[in-house]
Amino acid sequence: MNVVFDFGAVLFEWQPVELLRTHLSQVTPTAEAARKLAVDMFHHEDWAAFDRGTRELPDVVAAMARRLALPADLLHGFLAPIGERLLPIDTTVALLEQLQQRRGSRGDVHLYYLSNMPSPFARVLESRHGFLRYFDGGIFSGDVKLAKPDPAIFELLAERYGLVPADTLFIDDLAANVAAARQLGWQTIHCTAPAGLPAQVAALLPA
Repeated sequence: MNVVFDFGAVLFEWQPVELLRTHLSQVTPTAEAARKLAVDMFHHEDWAAFDRGTRELPDVVAAMARRLALPADLLHGFLAPIGERLLPIDTTVALLEQLQQRRGSRGDVHLYYLSNMPSPFARVLESRHGFLRYFDGGIFSGDVKLAKPDPAIFELLAERYGLVPADTLFIDDLAANVAAARQLGWQTIHCTAPAGLPAQVAALLPA
């Protein structure tokens, strides 16, 4: 069985509203202001292009500054260190370790990742978190100029590592990404609560 992990909100905390309230409090005085700014920042083509690796951070910051009427240096100071602020989710890291041990003892599990992640943030995560060595391989969107839920990025992962759809389990927090994988014949878990993920994965692994 191939188990493919998303990163944000599955393996690493991704709470943009809380990040804004903590690190950009001067322009998010209320929770509602933070929620609105999170949508304006992260649910826009500016950010999607950064995720895909088709725009660089300085260009994205300049576009956001014009669009949101915020100082560019303020935005850069918030966005540039995001990779360092992504904290591992302990439950999922423990699950990853258990699967890695099973791979070593039984050889019936292989581990991959498929994450929408800008390349600069991906390099930070690779340098900071030793547990990423448990993966047999994976793809970050920023490195291949493709992003979920585009089927092409799923197909690229499958082609690169020889994944058979029926023997591949994909875990993601976004319903659109889960639906895209399911359309390709992959098994899926829509991860809405990482605490429940170990039981969900165990139920789908070979006995």
